[in-house]
Amino acid sequence: MARYIDPVCRQCRRAGEKLFLKGERCFTPRCAVERRKRPPGDPIARRRRVSDWGVRLREKQKARNIYGVLERQFRNYFDVARTQKGATGDILLQILESRLDNVVYRLCFADSRAQARQFVGHGHFTVNGKNVNIPSFMVKPGDVIAWRPKNGALPKFAQTVLEGGQKRPVPAWLQIDSTAGTGQVISAPEIGSLESGIDARLIVEFYSR
Repeated sequence: MARYIDPVCRQCRRAGEKLFLKGERCFTPRCAVERRKRPPGDPIARRRRVSDWGVRLREKQKARNIYGVLERQFRNYFDVARTQKGATGDILLQILESRLDNVVYRLCFADSRAQARQFVGHGHFTVNGKNVNIPSFMVKPGDVIAWRPKNGALPKFAQTVLEGGQKRPVPAWLQIDSTAGTGQVISAPEIGSLESGIDARLIVEFYSR
């Protein structure tokens, strides 16, 4: 399966803002955006005029990078969103937020979406009591996400994650029980409460050109 293997900090530098792809490191002075403000491959800081198409492209790329989705899968999500009733951009963001790896990240069970994707891929989580190791699995309201016990107890690293407490606020459409190591989807993702900084309107315009 194809995956991005280059340094993810390049994606933040290209976007010109923090996409919080490396967890706690993004909040320290070691963050590449703080240390090297120039875009990758540009040795001299130059002012360039970005075309309207370039603005829409960068917004689409930013959304892809934040959620860790490759182009074909992202386009498939857009095609699904376009066939449903309502604002296509909002539906697209709801689909991305409903991915299991994103929900694990939103529940503070992982420091980044990449780490959450790794946890899910290694089979550390269950959905409604069933083992799920597909990061793109779509959760629905009422689903319960829980750490998968090993030998009747949570893995030691999972206990360490839970003991560290909530490092980020949990969205209102999710509910977490840190003691039991579980989380529940209360409702569909609330687009107005998201802090991704993505302008979905530009993404719709990019694919509709």
